[in-house]
Amino acid sequence: MFKDNLLELRKLNDMSQEELADLIGVSRQTLSKYETGESLPDIEKCKLIADVFGVTIDDLLNYDPRDSENLGFAVPPRGKHIFGLVKMGDKGQIVIPAKARKIFNINPGDSLLVLGDEGQGIAIIKEKGLLDLLHNARSK
Repeated sequence: MFKDNLLELRKLNDMSQEELADLIGVSRQTLSKYETGESLPDIEKCKLIADVFGVTIDDLLNYDPRDSENLGFAVPPRGKHIFGLVKMGDKGQIVIPAKARKIFNINPGDSLLVLGDEGQGIAIIKEKGLLDLLHNARSK
């Protein structure tokens, strides 16, 4: 997956092999070998590459856009997630995927605020998160 992710990220960022190679301190030929799978960078170079593209090392190495939950999208920026598709129940209920509940510490009984923007879509925020945000805005 690494070689495919590296190539995809470089192209998405409209960067030449030479430009990326300069940023991470390798030759263009070495970067080409990374992209063809002939060789792999050491962990320090992986960190530099991940930092250049704003992704996690784990996603750089392991992200597979062919996984059904990733919906064919390229490696997401650090802190951004694709949790997959959910289906709406007859009464409007959805199940928040387990990975999302874990990352955002959403537990049974938590109150969630649903926000909407007709141009952007729907967002869900924990009540506590909103209250903290409002409290911080007032104290500034």
